Amino acid sequence: MDEPGQPELAGLVRLRLDLGYDGSGFHGWASQPGLRTVQQVIEEALGRVLGLPGPPWPALTVAGRTDSGVHARGQVAHVDVPADAWAQAAAVAVRRLGRLLPDDVRIWSIGLAEVGFDARFSALWRRYSYRVCDDPVLEDPLRRRDTLWYGRRLDLDRMNEAAGVCLGEHDFAAFCRRREGATTVRTVIWLDWARAEPGVCVATVTADAFCHNMVRALTGALLSVGDGSRSPAWLGEILEARRRDPAVRVAPAHPLCLEEVGYPPAADLAARAASTRRMRELPHAG
Repeated sequence: MDEPGQPELAGLVRLRLDLGYDGSGFHGWASQPGLRTVQQVIEEALGRVLGLPGPPWPALTVAGRTDSGVHARGQVAHVDVPADAWAQAAAVAVRRLGRLLPDDVRIWSIGLAEVGFDARFSALWRRYSYRVCDDPVLEDPLRRRDTLWYGRRLDLDRMNEAAGVCLGEHDFAAFCRRREGATTVRTVIWLDWARAEPGVCVATVTADAFCHNMVRALTGALLSVGDGSRSPAWLGEILEARRRDPAVRVAPAHPLCLEEVGYPPAADLAARAASTRRMRELPHAG
């Protein structure tokens, strides 16, 4: 049996792509009929560079499927393509992709993936940032596409106090859009707010994975704590309830950016992919 994360059909090779994009002009990552998406744009460009017939083009698997308007600076994807097509295009692939792709998406690197690599399931963690300006005098129109203009001053000490309850493994059902058959248990490794510059604060959140709307829902709740609308203890109460609360506002998408994806050493890629595929449950869950 082939290693997890490797092509099962003879004559294919797996490529790893490291990329970034400005999500403002895209309807998210995933391909959707009649809509401009990051996946659709890259698959078409790559298919042309490799001289493949299409559509359909070989499908990309991504580390984190971003929503409409969300940006990425450190996105990772993989794709299985014919080995002979890659051999002919490898030396010029990045340069040719740069010519074919629009200005709001760029491939930093592309090459043969290590054995066992799966962009989604091999990942150990994903790191996102969320940027907020809470001083109307300092709202920068040049950063309007990646910064939330928030009309009330934020108390970061209160926000970080509230954020502490989210660290570790929890059921984040209160902050996720449920999907049939999918777990909402996640492990948050880091969640912190800091002043990046006068009038601007940035959240950094790192977790093994995120369920749909999780970062933006957590951000919306923490903004309510930071502006004094809610107490720091409120976030823990919502988390413990494990159900969506209409009081939790989902923050806008445009200040959110996928900054980095972390992977284990090459020897552990396949094992990590296999373990991630198993649905996680809290130890005490029935």
